[in-house]
Amino acid sequence: MNTPTPLLDQISSPADLKGRTKAELRQIADELRAETINAVSVTGGHLGAGLGVVELTVAIHAVFDTPKDKLVWDVGHQAYPHKILTGRRDRIRTLRQGGGLSGFTKREESEYDPFGAAHAGTSVSAAAGFAIARELQGTDNRAIAVVGDGAMSAGMIYEAMNNAGAMHAPLIVILNDNDMSIAPPVGAMSHYLSRTVSSKGYRQVRNLAKRVVRKIGIEGLVKKAEHSIRSFNMGGDLFDALGFYYVGPIDGHDMDALVDVLENVRDYDGPVLVHVVTQKGKGYVPAESADDKYHGVSKFNVITGEQAKAKAGPPSYTKVFAQELCRAAERDPKVVGITAAMPSGTGLDLFGEKFPDRCFDVGIAEQHAVTFAAGLAADGMKPFAAIYSTFLQRGYDSVVHDVAIQKLPVRFALDRAGLVGADGPTHAGSFDIGYLGALPGMVLMAAADEVELQLMVATAHSIDDRPSAFRYPRGEGIGLKLLDDPQPLQIGKGRVMKQGASIAILSYGTRLQECLRAAEMLEKQGLSTTVADARFAKPLDEDLVAQLAKNHEVLITIEEGSRGGFGAFVLHSLAERGLLDRGLRIRTLTLPDIFQDQDTPERMYEQAGLDARSIAASAIKALGRGDERALKLIAG
Repeated sequence: MNTPTPLLDQISSPADLKGRTKAELRQIADELRAETINAVSVTGGHLGAGLGVVELTVAIHAVFDTPKDKLVWDVGHQAYPHKILTGRRDRIRTLRQGGGLSGFTKREESEYDPFGAAHAGTSVSAAAGFAIARELQGTDNRAIAVVGDGAMSAGMIYEAMNNAGAMHAPLIVILNDNDMSIAPPVGAMSHYLSRTVSSKGYRQVRNLAKRVVRKIGIEGLVKKAEHSIRSFNMGGDLFDALGFYYVGPIDGHDMDALVDVLENVRDYDGPVLVHVVTQKGKGYVPAESADDKYHGVSKFNVITGEQAKAKAGPPSYTKVFAQELCRAAERDPKVVGITAAMPSGTGLDLFGEKFPDRCFDVGIAEQHAVTFAAGLAADGMKPFAAIYSTFLQRGYDSVVHDVAIQKLPVRFALDRAGLVGADGPTHAGSFDIGYLGALPGMVLMAAADEVELQLMVATAHSIDDRPSAFRYPRGEGIGLKLLDDPQPLQIGKGRVMKQGASIAILSYGTRLQECLRAAEMLEKQGLSTTVADARFAKPLDEDLVAQLAKNHEVLITIEEGSRGGFGAFVLHSLAERGLLDRGLRIRTLTLPDIFQDQDTPERMYEQAGLDARSIAASAIKALGRGDERALKLIAG
């Protein structure tokens, strides 16, 4: 048997797909799937979603004129094959690494990424913007949004579709359905119907019939009949109601059907939704057979599918939180857990196993999650809303309006606080200290280690008169022995870890260990250093802050957050007490005022100046001594 000549090597851009036969496109898809598997085996990342859309990706780029036509991917987990086809194959093995390709679509990376992604539910809104911009500017480009069924739990999708339908925007939405089973069985008849109703001939006859029945006064009756027939055979009631012309479902791995339908809807003059059914992890047996379809993987062996195992170490912060929430729930039947489509990421899956009736996954709907928690709290329950810091941004209005103003005791567990490494700026938990700290009555805590997290879960559980939040990072703790019976902290009180005389370092969060290492470096240079753990950003331990300011030449604050957070709160406190005018040298070390690209967390914190050497160097510079020898020693 002759081996087919490789075709993927001939594809440097989507233009090279034009004029290909469907057989050639099928071969390119097979080679693209193999290349995607091989690349992710080296880098790790999101695999299952990309494997499910290989044929769809090839068909879209073969039918549409990208980048002139604007292709918007929702979330971007599925965009690795897209990156390979759009001139980034030579860099695909740098995915999610420092200086490499982003794990999501990114405008700065390629003209084929017209809109950046990473948070779910944004694609239809963005594509609608492109569609209306086309109308206003008189251009002839098209707008296409590819959205997964998981993102269909995001309310923003329906807001966008409702608006696009009302505007009759020339927009194509491709629903990639790989999990929800909202489609009837896909077969030859549904393919035939999809081709038929998407064809130009059908639409021309349909428009002529509409004019005829309008004249004889039975337009409403006929419209209802046609709608019923199409909905009965193919689904789509909801999308028709939103003003979209529904086509589908079609097999997302059938290249012939994909190309035919996409060519038919390409020049449709209004909003159309193409329902494509795919298999997540398609074409790679280990992914197909895994429960999570290899949604997110570490590096793995392509032949066996075995993923690289992390070295055994301390439990993750996420697991510690889950264990403590279970402990609280065992003692208190009013404790409930809420997550927004991230049960395993937040540890709520462990809680749900023990307390299925008190665990609620509301889908990709953070705004609803927050107000749902507020409703529970208003009726005497004790909700813990476990939401990544970056995703709570999406529910901020609900935090303000529905929780804080009403002083409801919702407890926010903010996972992935600080920098998150390979997921980059879209997932960094950079802003919660500032945006939650701005709210009157909010209690804010940051765990310095896994034992502190235990104590903070207990503290949040005990707060019944106002909202609270505690933040903790991705990854493992530092290896401390966990407490058997953690008790609540005294609210608004920090702790001194090491007493010195010249320099004071006040840490908020898990940079505490780096602060202690910085103190050791400074001690070797003859600089006596105090290190304190603030524990609370709000209410701030103002007595501790004042004591540090009065008894030291230099005060440095450290936080894994943006400007305008903990350091700003400390400055406000010192100003109110008149302690800024006594010659105190103060430095507030935060994340830099940029969006940091992906890298290892260690490297990112070095770049941010929040590692031990950078902290120590900042202290010496603040003293104004110009001690070059000390700075060189600290710099290594």
